[in-house]
Amino acid sequence: MPTPPSLLRPRDGDALRAEIRRLADLAEVPVLFGGEVDAGTLRLTEFSGVRTNGLRGLSVTRASGLGGQVVDSRRPASVSDYGNALSITHHYDGPVLGEGIRSVVAVPVVVSGSSRAVLYAATRGAGPIGDRTADALVQAGRRLAAEIGVRDEVDRRLRLLEIAAPAPATDGVRAEELRAVAAELRAIADAAGDQRIRERLREMGVRLDHALNSEPATDAPRLARREIDVLLQVALGCSNQEAARRLSIGPETVKSYLRSVMRKLDARSRQEAVATARRLGLIP
Repeated sequence: MPTPPSLLRPRDGDALRAEIRRLADLAEVPVLFGGEVDAGTLRLTEFSGVRTNGLRGLSVTRASGLGGQVVDSRRPASVSDYGNALSITHHYDGPVLGEGIRSVVAVPVVVSGSSRAVLYAATRGAGPIGDRTADALVQAGRRLAAEIGVRDEVDRRLRLLEIAAPAPATDGVRAEELRAVAAELRAIADAAGDQRIRERLREMGVRLDHALNSEPATDAPRLARREIDVLLQVALGCSNQEAARRLSIGPETVKSYLRSVMRKLDARSRQEAVATARRLGLIP
C-alpha cells in the first residue's frame, strides 16, 4: 500500500529513473524499463532503449504477465522466449512482442514485505539474460528498496510528530518539530547502509538546520505560510497537480499561490522563484 505523500518526500519515480540510467551505463543489455506499484497494479513509466511506445504507460495487474507475477510473488523471475513461455500469462504480448522483446528478467523492489516497483532487463535476441546483467538488476532493486524504505521511515516519523502535536502549531512549535525532524534524519542517516542514502539524508538535515537557524535577508519579501509550502513543492520538482495532491488543495489554488510568490520575488519562472527564495533564505 502506498504511503501518504510527504512535503519533504521527492518522487519515488525519480529514484527509479536514476537506477535505470545507472543500469544503462553499466549493464550490457539493450532494453531496460520499470515502474511503480500502486494498489497492486504496476504501471510502466521509465524506459531505456525502447523503439516503440507500446510499453509506455502500460498497467500490469497482479499475477498477469511476467511483471504481475513478480509483484505477486515478490521474487525475481525470467523467461528466455517471451512469446512461447508457458510460465506466464500472455495478456501483454502485443506491446512486448511489438518491441521485439524475447528474453526478459523482472526484479521486484520489495519494501516491508510489499512490492513497490519492478525493474526489467530485456533483449531482442534468443537466449537468456546473462548472470552479470541479472545480478546488476537485483542490486539495483535492493538499492531502490533501501531508498524507498528510508523515505517511508522519514514520512512515518513526520506523521508521528504531527499526531503528537497537541494543538495547531505556532511558529515556535513548528520550529521545534522541524528541529526534531532534522535530528531524526541524522539518526536515520547514521543507520543507513547505503552511502548515497546517508549523504542525501545528511544533506537534508543540514538544509533543515540552515533554514531554522538562518534569518531571511533583511530585504526579503514576506511570504505567507501556504506560499512557502507551494514553493517547497516546486523546489522538489513537483508539477502543479502533484503539489495540489500533496497539500490537499486544488491545482488552481497552487497556481494562484505561485503567481503571488513570483510577483513578490519579481521572478519570471518557477525555477527563478525557487532560486531567489533560496538566495534570500526564505526556503532551504
